Amino acid sequence: MQHRIIVLGAGYAGASAAGRLARRLRRDDVSLTLVNAEPDFVERVRNHELATGRNLPHRPLADVLGGTGVELKVAKVTAVDVDRKAVAVTGADGTEELTYDTLVYALGSGWNDQGVPGAAEHAYEIAGRAGALEVRERLAGLGAGGSVVVVGGGLTGLEAATEIAESRPDLEVTLAARAGLGDWLSPKGARYVREVFGRLGITARENADVTAVEDGRVVTADGTVLPSALTVWTAGFAVHPIVKATTLEAGDDGRIVVDDTMRSVSHPDVYAVGDAALVRGPGDKPLRMSCATGTPTAWQAADTIAARLTGGKLPHVPLRYFNQCVSLGRKDGLIQYVTADDRAVNAALTGRLAAFYKELVCKGAAWAVAHPTLGMPTRRRRMPRPETAPSAPSAPSAEPAPETAA
Repeated sequence: MQHRIIVLGAGYAGASAAGRLARRLRRDDVSLTLVNAEPDFVERVRNHELATGRNLPHRPLADVLGGTGVELKVAKVTAVDVDRKAVAVTGADGTEELTYDTLVYALGSGWNDQGVPGAAEHAYEIAGRAGALEVRERLAGLGAGGSVVVVGGGLTGLEAATEIAESRPDLEVTLAARAGLGDWLSPKGARYVREVFGRLGITARENADVTAVEDGRVVTADGTVLPSALTVWTAGFAVHPIVKATTLEAGDDGRIVVDDTMRSVSHPDVYAVGDAALVRGPGDKPLRMSCATGTPTAWQAADTIAARLTGGKLPHVPLRYFNQCVSLGRKDGLIQYVTADDRAVNAALTGRLAAFYKELVCKGAAWAVAHPTLGMPTRRRRMPRPETAPSAPSAPSAEPAPETAA
Protein backbone atom coordinates (compact mmCIF):
# COMPACT_ATOMS: atom_id res chain seq x y z
CA MET A 1 0.00 0.00 0.00
CA GLN A 2 1.29 3.47 -0.91
CA HIS A 3 1.34 6.20 1.71
CA ARG A 4 -1.19 8.79 0.51
CA ILE A 5 -0.08 12.43 0.77
CA ILE A 6 -2.50 15.19 -0.23
CA VAL A 7 -1.43 18.83 -0.53
CA LEU A 8 -4.22 21.41 -0.53
CA GLY A 9 -3.40 24.62 -2.37
CA ALA A 10 -0.74 25.37 -5.00
CA GLY A 11 0.54 28.79 -4.07
CA TYR A 12 4.21 29.32 -3.29
CA ALA A 13 3.99 27.13 -0.17
CA GLY A 14 1.77 24.30 -1.43
CA ALA A 15 3.43 23.86 -4.83
CA SER A 16 6.88 23.96 -3.22
CA ALA A 17 5.91 21.37 -0.61
CA ALA A 18 4.49 18.99 -3.23
CA GLY A 19 7.50 19.29 -5.51
CA ARG A 20 9.99 18.89 -2.69
CA LEU A 21 8.22 15.80 -1.33
CA ALA A 22 8.30 14.28 -4.81
CA ARG A 23 12.07 14.69 -4.86
CA ARG A 24 12.54 13.23 -1.39
CA LEU A 25 10.41 10.07 -1.60
CA ARG A 26 10.21 7.13 -3.99
CA ARG A 27 7.20 7.07 -6.26
CA ASP A 28 6.38 3.46 -5.55
CA ASP A 29 6.20 4.23 -1.82
CA VAL A 30 3.90 7.25 -1.89
CA SER A 31 1.09 8.76 -3.91
CA LEU A 32 1.23 12.57 -4.07
CA THR A 33 -1.85 14.58 -4.99
CA LEU A 34 -1.90 18.38 -5.26
CA VAL A 35 -5.37 19.96 -5.19
CA ASN A 36 -5.81 23.49 -6.51
CA ALA A 37 -8.79 25.49 -7.73
CA GLU A 38 -6.87 26.82 -10.76
CA PRO A 39 -4.75 24.95 -13.31
CA ASP A 40 -2.04 27.62 -13.20
CA PHE A 41 0.53 28.77 -10.69
CA VAL A 42 -0.21 32.39 -9.78
CA GLU A 43 2.64 34.72 -8.85
CA ARG A 44 0.74 36.42 -6.10
CA VAL A 45 3.54 38.86 -5.32
CA ARG A 46 3.02 40.32 -8.81
CA ASN A 47 -0.73 40.86 -8.61
CA HIS A 48 -0.27 44.64 -8.39
CA GLU A 49 1.55 44.43 -11.72
CA LEU A 50 -1.23 42.34 -13.24
CA ALA A 51 -3.78 44.87 -11.98
CA THR A 52 -2.09 47.73 -13.83
CA GLY A 53 -2.00 46.00 -17.20
CA ARG A 54 1.24 44.06 -17.25
CA ASN A 55 1.05 40.60 -18.81
CA LEU A 56 2.69 37.98 -16.63
CA PRO A 57 4.21 34.66 -17.75
CA HIS A 58 1.74 31.79 -18.07
CA ARG A 59 2.80 29.04 -15.66
CA PRO A 60 0.61 25.90 -15.94
CA LEU A 61 0.99 23.72 -12.86
CA ALA A 62 1.18 20.69 -15.13
CA ASP A 63 4.43 22.11 -16.51
CA VAL A 64 5.74 23.24 -13.12
CA LEU A 65 5.23 19.72 -11.73
CA GLY A 66 6.11 17.89 -14.93
CA GLY A 67 8.07 14.68 -14.41
CA THR A 68 7.76 14.72 -10.62
CA GLY A 69 5.00 12.13 -10.30
CA VAL A 70 2.70 14.58 -8.49
CA GLU A 71 -0.93 14.17 -9.57
CA LEU A 72 -2.61 17.54 -10.11
CA LYS A 73 -6.33 17.69 -9.35
CA VAL A 74 -7.98 20.93 -10.42
CA ALA A 75 -10.83 21.28 -7.95
CA LYS A 76 -12.11 23.47 -5.16
CA VAL A 77 -11.76 22.20 -1.59
CA THR A 78 -15.15 22.37 0.10
CA ALA A 79 -14.53 20.54 3.39
CA VAL A 80 -11.79 18.88 5.42
CA ASP A 81 -12.56 16.15 7.96
CA VAL A 82 -9.33 15.64 9.89
CA ASP A 83 -10.84 12.99 12.13
CA ARG A 84 -11.84 10.79 9.20
CA LYS A 85 -8.78 11.86 7.18
CA ALA A 86 -10.92 12.91 4.25
CA VAL A 87 -11.17 15.95 1.98
CA ALA A 88 -14.22 16.90 -0.08
CA VAL A 89 -13.52 18.59 -3.42
CA THR A 90 -15.61 19.81 -6.33
CA GLY A 91 -14.20 19.90 -9.85
CA ALA A 92 -15.11 19.23 -13.46
CA ASP A 93 -16.06 15.66 -12.55
CA GLY A 94 -18.38 16.75 -9.74
CA THR A 95 -17.95 16.28 -6.02
CA GLU A 96 -15.70 13.56 -4.65
CA GLU A 97 -13.95 12.59 -1.44
CA LEU A 98 -10.22 12.06 -1.18
CA THR A 99 -8.67 10.17 1.71
CA TYR A 100 -5.14 10.64 2.99
CA ASP A 101 -2.52 9.35 5.37
CA THR A 102 -0.71 12.72 5.55
CA LEU A 103 -2.26 16.09 4.74
CA VAL A 104 -0.38 19.29 3.91
CA TYR A 105 -2.74 22.23 4.34
CA ALA A 106 -1.69 25.20 2.20
CA LEU A 107 -4.93 26.92 1.22
CA GLY A 108 -3.43 30.26 2.18
CA SER A 109 -5.33 33.49 2.60
CA GLY A 110 -7.53 36.01 0.84
CA TRP A 111 -8.35 39.64 1.39
CA ASN A 112 -9.76 40.81 4.71
CA ASP A 113 -12.41 43.52 4.62
CA GLN A 114 -11.96 43.93 8.39
CA GLY A 115 -15.74 44.13 8.73
CA VAL A 116 -15.81 47.68 7.36
CA PRO A 117 -19.30 48.52 6.06
CA GLY A 118 -19.45 48.59 2.27
CA ALA A 119 -15.95 47.21 1.69
CA ALA A 120 -17.14 43.86 0.33
CA GLU A 121 -19.67 45.56 -1.97
CA HIS A 122 -17.72 48.57 -3.25
CA ALA A 123 -13.99 47.82 -2.88
CA TYR A 124 -11.76 45.67 -5.08
CA GLU A 125 -8.96 43.40 -3.92
CA ILE A 126 -5.70 42.21 -5.43
CA ALA A 127 -5.00 39.30 -3.08
CA GLY A 128 -6.10 36.89 -5.84
CA ARG A 129 -5.71 36.74 -9.59
CA ALA A 130 -9.44 37.24 -10.22
CA GLY A 131 -9.49 40.38 -8.08
CA ALA A 132 -6.40 41.78 -9.78
CA LEU A 133 -8.02 41.28 -13.19
CA GLU A 134 -11.13 43.11 -11.98
CA VAL A 135 -8.98 46.06 -10.87
CA ARG A 136 -7.26 45.96 -14.26
CA GLU A 137 -10.59 46.22 -16.04
CA ARG A 138 -11.78 49.05 -13.79
CA LEU A 139 -8.57 51.01 -14.26
CA ALA A 140 -8.83 50.67 -18.02
CA GLY A 141 -12.29 52.25 -17.84
CA LEU A 142 -11.22 55.31 -15.83
CA GLY A 143 -10.72 58.54 -17.71
CA ALA A 144 -8.12 61.21 -16.99
CA GLY A 145 -8.62 62.82 -13.60
CA GLY A 146 -10.33 59.78 -12.14
CA SER A 147 -9.78 59.13 -8.46
CA VAL A 148 -8.31 55.96 -6.98
CA VAL A 149 -8.08 55.28 -3.24
CA VAL A 150 -5.84 52.49 -2.00
CA VAL A 151 -6.83 51.45 1.53
CA GLY A 152 -4.00 49.98 3.60
CA GLY A 153 -0.51 51.24 4.29
CA GLY A 154 1.36 47.93 4.41
CA LEU A 155 3.66 46.43 1.80
CA THR A 156 0.83 45.59 -0.61
CA GLY A 157 -0.68 49.05 -0.27
CA LEU A 158 2.61 50.78 -1.06
CA GLU A 159 3.18 48.56 -4.08
CA ALA A 160 -0.37 48.99 -5.41
CA ALA A 161 -0.42 52.78 -5.00
CA THR A 162 2.94 53.36 -6.65
CA GLU A 163 2.26 50.89 -9.47
CA ILE A 164 -1.06 52.56 -10.29
CA ALA A 165 0.37 56.08 -10.09
CA GLU A 166 3.32 55.19 -12.32
CA SER A 167 1.25 53.39 -14.95
CA ARG A 168 -1.56 55.98 -14.91
CA PRO A 169 -0.08 59.42 -14.13
CA ASP A 170 -3.36 60.97 -15.32
CA LEU A 171 -5.22 59.62 -12.27
CA GLU A 172 -5.52 61.08 -8.77
CA VAL A 173 -4.13 58.38 -6.47
CA THR A 174 -4.58 58.48 -2.69
CA LEU A 175 -3.31 56.04 -0.07
CA ALA A 176 -5.30 55.82 3.17
CA ALA A 177 -3.10 54.43 5.96
CA ARG A 178 -4.33 53.66 9.47
CA ALA A 179 -0.93 54.71 10.89
CA GLY A 180 1.95 56.81 9.61
CA LEU A 181 3.27 56.25 6.09
CA GLY A 182 5.87 53.49 6.30
CA ASP A 183 6.04 53.82 10.07
CA TRP A 184 7.39 50.25 10.42
CA LEU A 185 10.38 51.07 8.19
CA SER A 186 13.70 52.57 9.21
CA PRO A 187 13.89 56.39 9.07
CA LYS A 188 15.81 56.09 5.79
CA GLY A 189 13.22 53.73 4.34
CA ALA A 190 10.25 55.89 5.41
CA ARG A 191 11.88 59.03 3.99
CA TYR A 192 12.42 57.31 0.68
CA VAL A 193 8.79 56.18 0.46
CA ARG A 194 7.69 59.79 1.02
CA GLU A 195 10.09 60.93 -1.66
CA VAL A 196 8.68 58.44 -4.17
CA PHE A 197 5.11 59.37 -3.26
CA GLY A 198 5.91 63.01 -3.89
CA ARG A 199 7.56 62.25 -7.22
CA LEU A 200 4.57 60.19 -8.38
CA GLY A 201 2.00 62.66 -7.08
CA ILE A 202 0.39 60.26 -4.60
CA THR A 203 -1.54 61.78 -1.71
CA ALA A 204 -0.92 60.04 1.61
CA ARG A 205 -3.73 60.20 4.15
CA GLU A 206 -2.01 59.15 7.35
CA ASN A 207 -3.69 58.04 10.57
CA ALA A 208 -6.85 57.67 8.52
CA ASP A 209 -9.01 54.84 9.82
CA VAL A 210 -11.47 53.95 7.05
CA THR A 211 -14.91 53.35 8.54
CA ALA A 212 -17.04 52.98 5.40
CA VAL A 213 -16.72 52.38 1.67
CA GLU A 214 -19.55 53.67 -0.47
CA ASP A 215 -20.23 53.96 -4.16
CA GLY A 216 -17.83 56.64 -5.34
CA ARG A 217 -16.27 57.51 -1.99
CA VAL A 218 -14.40 56.39 1.12
CA VAL A 219 -15.20 57.72 4.61
CA THR A 220 -12.67 57.92 7.47
CA ALA A 221 -13.24 57.98 11.23
CA ASP A 222 -12.89 61.76 11.47
CA GLY A 223 -15.61 62.28 8.87
CA THR A 224 -13.30 62.99 5.95
CA VAL A 225 -14.78 61.95 2.61
CA LEU A 226 -12.36 60.81 -0.09
CA PRO A 227 -13.76 60.73 -3.65
CA SER A 228 -13.05 57.32 -5.16
CA ALA A 229 -14.03 56.07 -8.59
CA LEU A 230 -12.05 52.93 -7.73
CA THR A 231 -11.27 51.70 -4.22
CA VAL A 232 -8.49 49.10 -3.94
CA TRP A 233 -8.50 47.28 -0.60
CA THR A 234 -5.15 46.06 0.73
CA ALA A 235 -5.81 46.23 4.49
CA GLY A 236 -4.64 42.78 5.53
CA PHE A 237 -5.28 39.12 4.82
CA ALA A 238 -7.66 36.51 6.23
CA VAL A 239 -7.04 32.77 6.13
CA HIS A 240 -9.35 30.37 4.32
CA PRO A 241 -12.45 29.76 6.50
CA ILE A 242 -12.41 25.96 6.12
CA VAL A 243 -10.17 25.53 9.18
CA LYS A 244 -12.89 26.91 11.46
CA ALA A 245 -15.14 24.00 10.53
CA THR A 246 -12.55 21.40 11.56
CA THR A 247 -11.30 20.14 14.92
CA LEU A 248 -7.79 21.42 14.23
CA GLU A 249 -6.36 23.63 16.94
CA ALA A 250 -6.20 27.15 15.53
CA GLY A 251 -5.27 30.62 16.73
CA ASP A 252 -7.63 33.57 17.04
CA ASP A 253 -6.93 34.53 13.43
CA GLY A 254 -7.86 31.06 12.14
CA ARG A 255 -4.33 29.87 11.40
CA ILE A 256 -3.45 26.27 12.29
CA VAL A 257 -1.20 26.01 15.35
CA VAL A 258 1.93 24.05 14.43
CA ASP A 259 5.23 23.10 16.04
CA ASP A 260 8.64 23.98 14.59
CA THR A 261 8.34 21.18 12.01
CA MET A 262 5.01 22.60 10.71
CA ARG A 263 3.08 19.69 12.23
CA SER A 264 -0.33 20.39 13.73
CA VAL A 265 -0.19 20.30 17.52
CA SER A 266 -3.61 18.62 17.62
CA HIS A 267 -3.48 16.25 14.63
CA PRO A 268 -0.04 14.71 13.94
CA ASP A 269 -0.98 13.60 10.42
CA VAL A 270 -1.66 17.20 9.35
CA TYR A 271 0.95 19.80 8.44
CA ALA A 272 0.24 23.47 7.70
CA VAL A 273 2.44 25.77 5.65
CA GLY A 274 2.41 29.34 4.38
CA ASP A 275 -0.31 31.77 5.40
CA ALA A 276 -2.36 28.93 6.93
CA ALA A 277 0.25 28.13 9.60
CA LEU A 278 0.57 29.84 12.96
CA VAL A 279 4.26 29.25 13.52
CA ARG A 280 6.51 31.14 15.87
CA GLY A 281 9.93 32.40 14.89
CA PRO A 282 12.70 34.31 16.66
CA GLY A 283 11.61 35.92 19.89
CA ASP A 284 8.56 33.61 19.94
CA LYS A 285 6.81 36.01 17.56
CA PRO A 286 4.28 34.63 15.05
CA LEU A 287 5.65 34.78 11.52
CA ARG A 288 3.73 37.11 9.20
CA MET A 289 1.73 36.02 6.18
CA SER A 290 4.07 36.45 3.23
CA CYS A 291 5.97 34.68 0.48
CA ALA A 292 9.08 35.09 2.63
CA THR A 293 7.38 32.88 5.22
CA GLY A 294 5.60 30.47 2.90
CA THR A 295 8.49 28.92 1.02
CA PRO A 296 10.71 28.15 4.06
CA THR A 297 7.77 26.61 5.94
CA ALA A 298 7.02 24.43 2.89
CA TRP A 299 10.61 23.18 2.80
CA GLN A 300 10.52 22.49 6.52
CA ALA A 301 7.29 20.51 6.29
CA ALA A 302 8.35 18.50 3.25
CA ASP A 303 11.72 17.55 4.73
CA THR A 304 10.09 16.63 8.03
CA ILE A 305 7.46 14.42 6.41
CA ALA A 306 10.12 12.68 4.32
CA ALA A 307 12.31 12.13 7.39
CA ARG A 308 9.48 10.72 9.48
CA LEU A 309 8.38 8.35 6.72
CA THR A 310 11.88 7.09 5.95
CA GLY A 311 13.37 7.06 9.44
CA GLY A 312 15.72 9.95 8.73
CA LYS A 313 16.91 12.76 10.98
CA LEU A 314 14.34 15.49 11.59
CA PRO A 315 15.36 18.91 10.24
CA HIS A 316 15.36 21.86 12.61
CA VAL A 317 16.15 24.91 10.49
CA PRO A 318 15.56 28.27 12.21
CA LEU A 319 12.97 30.38 10.40
CA ARG A 320 14.05 34.00 10.25
CA TYR A 321 13.79 37.15 8.13
CA PHE A 322 16.52 39.09 6.34
CA ASN A 323 14.76 41.89 4.48
CA GLN A 324 11.48 43.27 3.21
CA CYS A 325 11.36 43.85 -0.54
CA VAL A 326 9.04 46.60 -1.79
CA SER A 327 8.56 47.55 -5.42
CA LEU A 328 7.68 51.21 -5.89
CA GLY A 329 6.71 51.03 -9.54
CA ARG A 330 8.71 49.35 -12.27
CA LYS A 331 11.77 51.58 -11.93
CA ASP A 332 12.04 52.10 -8.20
CA GLY A 333 12.13 50.03 -5.05
CA LEU A 334 13.08 49.69 -1.42
CA ILE A 335 14.91 46.84 0.27
CA GLN A 336 14.51 47.26 4.00
CA TYR A 337 16.91 45.08 5.97
CA VAL A 338 15.48 43.64 9.17
CA THR A 339 16.42 41.65 12.25
CA ALA A 340 15.65 37.94 12.48
CA ASP A 341 12.26 38.77 14.04
CA ASP A 342 11.40 41.27 11.27
CA ARG A 343 12.23 44.63 12.91
CA ALA A 344 13.71 47.28 10.64
CA VAL A 345 17.39 48.22 11.02
CA ASN A 346 19.07 51.34 9.68
CA ALA A 347 20.36 49.69 6.51
CA ALA A 348 18.18 50.02 3.39
CA LEU A 349 18.72 49.83 -0.36
CA THR A 350 16.76 52.22 -2.57
CA GLY A 351 16.23 53.26 -6.18
CA ARG A 352 16.81 51.33 -9.39
CA LEU A 353 19.18 48.88 -7.73
CA ALA A 354 16.47 48.01 -5.20
CA ALA A 355 13.96 47.57 -8.02
CA PHE A 356 16.37 45.20 -9.77
CA TYR A 357 16.89 43.31 -6.49
CA LYS A 358 13.13 42.95 -5.98
CA GLU A 359 12.72 41.69 -9.55
CA LEU A 360 15.36 39.04 -8.93
CA VAL A 361 13.57 37.99 -5.74
CA CYS A 362 10.26 37.62 -7.61
CA LYS A 363 11.86 35.61 -10.40
CA GLY A 364 13.75 33.53 -7.88
CA ALA A 365 10.58 32.73 -5.94
CA ALA A 366 8.84 31.46 -9.09
CA TRP A 367 11.93 29.48 -10.12
CA ALA A 368 12.14 27.90 -6.67
CA VAL A 369 8.58 26.57 -7.00
CA ALA A 370 9.64 24.56 -10.05
CA HIS A 371 13.01 23.73 -8.44
CA PRO A 372 12.13 23.21 -4.76
CA THR A 373 15.53 21.74 -3.90
CA LEU A 374 17.23 24.74 -5.59
CA GLY A 375 18.79 22.58 -8.26
CA MET A 376 20.80 20.53 -5.76
CA PRO A 377 21.08 16.78 -6.40
CA THR A 378 18.66 14.77 -4.32
CA ARG A 379 18.18 11.13 -3.43
CA ARG A 380 14.70 9.70 -3.11
CA ARG A 381 14.64 7.72 0.09
CA ARG A 382 12.78 4.48 0.47
CA MET A 383 10.22 3.93 3.20
CA PRO A 384 11.01 0.94 5.42
CA ARG A 385 9.05 -2.15 4.55
CA PRO A 386 7.14 -3.92 7.30
CA GLU A 387 8.99 -7.06 8.31
CA THR A 388 7.38 -10.26 7.18
CA ALA A 389 6.83 -12.64 10.07
CA PRO A 390 8.06 -16.19 9.44
CA SER A 391 5.21 -18.51 8.62
CA ALA A 392 4.20 -20.94 11.36
CA PRO A 393 4.74 -24.64 10.61
CA SER A 394 1.69 -26.35 9.32
CA ALA A 395 -0.12 -28.62 11.77
CA PRO A 396 -0.13 -32.28 10.72
CA SER A 397 -3.32 -33.25 9.05
CA ALA A 398 -5.53 -35.48 11.16
CA GLU A 399 -5.85 -39.02 9.90
CA PRO A 400 -9.38 -40.30 9.77
CA ALA A 401 -10.16 -42.69 12.61
CA PRO A 402 -10.43 -46.29 11.50
CA GLU A 403 -13.87 -47.61 11.31
CA THR A 404 -14.65 -50.22 13.96
CA ALA A 405 -16.92 -53.14 13.58
CA ALA A 406 -20.20 -52.87 15.25
